[in-house]
Amino acid sequence: MSKQELEVIGQDSACCPGLATAPLDEDRAADLARFFKALGDPVRLRLMSMIASRGEGGEGGERGEVCVCELTPAFDLSQPTISHHLKLLRQAGLIDCERRGTWVYYWVLPGVLDRLAAFLATPRPAEVRA
Repeated sequence: MSKQELEVIGQDSACCPGLATAPLDEDRAADLARFFKALGDPVRLRLMSMIASRGEGGEGGERGEVCVCELTPAFDLSQPTISHHLKLLRQAGLIDCERRGTWVYYWVLPGVLDRLAAFLATPRPAEVRA
């Protein structure tokens, strides 16, 4: 599956109904399950949080990136184990990376967190009038 198929930018809830809006079809359920399966491990969830917390980065719309050298010390796990977890997050379409010399830099793919948030958002009931 290409990165272009995984990127979802600028979609609103009208085209992608949330959990409480409409039942999921089989394809959408499989697509979302891939994300949630990858995030279902505490180490991967922490890694995703560490990468996502870098936000949009600096000036000029640069993406927020984090080097694997900054991620590994946060865990009591070997570097190959951390790399395996990062690989699973990449395969799920949540993050991407780029090798620069000896180090690999990771970032969250655009729109992924917004897509998950939109799916999990529930419509607020109309205010009860007294």
